[in-house]
Amino acid sequence: MSSLSIPVVAQGTLAADDGVYGALKASQEWTKPSDPAVLKKLQKWQDQKVGLLIHWGTYTEWGIVESWSLVTTRYPWNKRPARYAGLDDLAYEKVYENLATTFNPWNFDPAKWAKAAKEGGIKYVLSMTKHHDGFCMWDTKQTDYRITSDRVPFHRDPRADIVKQMSAAFRAEGLSSGLYFSKADWHSPYYWLPELGPGSGQGPNYDAKQHPAEWAKFKDYTWKQIEELMTGYGRQDILWLDGGAVRPPNADIDMDGMAAMARKHQPGLIVVDRTVGGANENVVTPEGEIPTHFLPYPWETCMTMGTSWPWTQHDNFKSVGTLVRNLCRIVGRGGNYLIGIGPDSNGEFDPIVYDRLKGMGTWLKRNGEAIYSTRPVQPYELGDCFFTRKKDGTVYAIILSKDDAAGIPEKVSLPKELVGRASGLRLLGFGKVTADADGTVSIPARFASKSAGGLAWAIKLSPKR
Repeated sequence: MSSLSIPVVAQGTLAADDGVYGALKASQEWTKPSDPAVLKKLQKWQDQKVGLLIHWGTYTEWGIVESWSLVTTRYPWNKRPARYAGLDDLAYEKVYENLATTFNPWNFDPAKWAKAAKEGGIKYVLSMTKHHDGFCMWDTKQTDYRITSDRVPFHRDPRADIVKQMSAAFRAEGLSSGLYFSKADWHSPYYWLPELGPGSGQGPNYDAKQHPAEWAKFKDYTWKQIEELMTGYGRQDILWLDGGAVRPPNADIDMDGMAAMARKHQPGLIVVDRTVGGANENVVTPEGEIPTHFLPYPWETCMTMGTSWPWTQHDNFKSVGTLVRNLCRIVGRGGNYLIGIGPDSNGEFDPIVYDRLKGMGTWLKRNGEAIYSTRPVQPYELGDCFFTRKKDGTVYAIILSKDDAAGIPEKVSLPKELVGRASGLRLLGFGKVTADADGTVSIPARFASKSAGGLAWAIKLSPKR
């Protein structure tokens, strides 16, 4: 394996005051996988460019930040509901876990979600299996803290195995399916030892080296859950592992062995042991931020569509223009864009989610060839212009609008070297354009007059044959 040291934009810490709550720092190096099947799937994944992470759990009953209200450390972003704020940590944990007894997402419709995702230009979707609170959204045999438990009203529904339903629906629309799984599990008595009470952060509430028997049980529990997901839920392309506090030397879960076991059942599986680094982090995942320059390895900005990962009341969603411009910047710098959304406790997305997906899809239908199956090409970016390239030599100059209402400039300056190698230029969705010897592209008035609110535009530079 070859290791590549990389500069990565720093993320927030657990105490982040920058809105990236609970995020650990991104890894500082990337190790190239040695498995040809993984490398092949990574190439396909890099072609796909845009994905969804569906964040969901019992916490949507209260409309609060996911899981984090359970930890004993209080921050502005993990407040407990006012009516429970006075409870001690153990009492609050019991009330929180009792949410499972009222969780009944009767309007769950994964086929509708999958259709909206496809129409939005999404190419892969990660389904939430469990977050740090340990509530399982599939029919696991390892714990009764699961969606199919007799204690959960939704268990009577034929759609009760939510992960199975979501994965099948996304594959039916031709999308790649992946699974989000938290290695941290605050419900497990082998992760947060009951006699020690709730922990102060993401990690176990004890030193695993000092309690080897308990840690061995937690490792076995985790491996069995991963094997369930790898064997009973159809083809999976990505295993996206959160919970970076589970790492050597103090919380070693034998990721090498677990990844090998998972790939035995799912050959070529992309494993994302996020924030941990090493051979099991096939994709680097800066959270809530976009790196400032081109990065020469597989990476993915994971960022919410609104202001939080799960559904919350009165969320503030990014505009279609912001989403499109984020996508262009990310793709122009070599990454993928993983957009976080979440349904409410009834299993419904905010109508704005569908609106945003529709808007992205409309833009991608016109300009998608400049995004999908491309790689950045030098000079990578000039101001608000980003450059991508197809394997056949076609180059695209993607020009970002200044805001959601702006139109394309009358003139666009491109590197004359790129223009000189082109047999012709075309503004996608409009028609042919011409360039001067110095690389200045003139946009016809009839195009400019129709481009207001275009969000971003792509000029296609066809190669000479």
